[in-house]
Amino acid sequence: MIDLPLTLSPEVAAARANGAPIVALESTIITHGMPFPQNVETARRVEAEIRAQGAVPATIAIMDRRIHIGLTDAQLDALGQAKGVAKLSRADLAACLATGGTGATTVAATMICAHLAGIHVFATGGIGGVHRGAETSFDISADLRELAETPVTVVAAGAKAILDLPKTLEYLETLGVPVIAFGQDDFPAFWSRSSGLRAPLRMDSATAIAAAHRMRARLGLPGGQLIANPIPVDAEISRAEITPHIEAALAEAEARGIAAKAVTPFLLQRIFELTGGRSLTANIALVLNNARLAAAIASELAAKD
Repeated sequence: MIDLPLTLSPEVAAARANGAPIVALESTIITHGMPFPQNVETARRVEAEIRAQGAVPATIAIMDRRIHIGLTDAQLDALGQAKGVAKLSRADLAACLATGGTGATTVAATMICAHLAGIHVFATGGIGGVHRGAETSFDISADLRELAETPVTVVAAGAKAILDLPKTLEYLETLGVPVIAFGQDDFPAFWSRSSGLRAPLRMDSATAIAAAHRMRARLGLPGGQLIANPIPVDAEISRAEITPHIEAALAEAEARGIAAKAVTPFLLQRIFELTGGRSLTANIALVLNNARLAAAIASELAAKD
């Protein structure tokens, strides 16, 4: 780790030294997911939830040619108000570091950085996946390939509901990524507890998930695990209610020629507007829920190390 451009926050450095459980967190939810000050307030709530569960949060971002593993309060405030922050995945992570840019990490980039720092568990909202119309656009998130290559257990509320979920599950199966629904048989759909699709695997405890993570390492299998954790019942927006809003936002994006990395932020903003803000409330609830489960998994892994 001495030769890597990693800077651990004091809290994360102490956790590593003491063998305490650590949960990685992405930073695009701060820079591209919500406006200031809601973004910073939500990030602090998620970090506080992880601490309340006995683990240490490590929000990851690129600043001053360094990968910051854990942010101080001042850094979090600065990132939440920064302009022109790059949205980084595997393809542009190194370039941002080399050129001194400021970058927020997507699921893929967060997995890479967490693995470099020896962190095994990562909590996010929803992963990227196969976009609708991918058979002609070839628009498939790098998150899926990263799950097949980098040994980090990722806790998410499934894949974002704006995606082609059947194709996303099919692609994950092709890549050999374990997709494990937590506490139910159905694969969740971000704002909704069920996508109408059955998850390939089901586990009902953090202990079982941690055991599966260890066994993959023992067998020498590459890649991580996707833990599909359904949104809490009281925060859910049903599939019947959210689907018309998703279809309307997708049609508008196509009509306006919005593509590539601009698609997801546009769709999430339009759905926020179409639901009168309920989608953001649900998003915050599911991220907090994922943070709780990730902390429990990290604690199980730390106890057996």
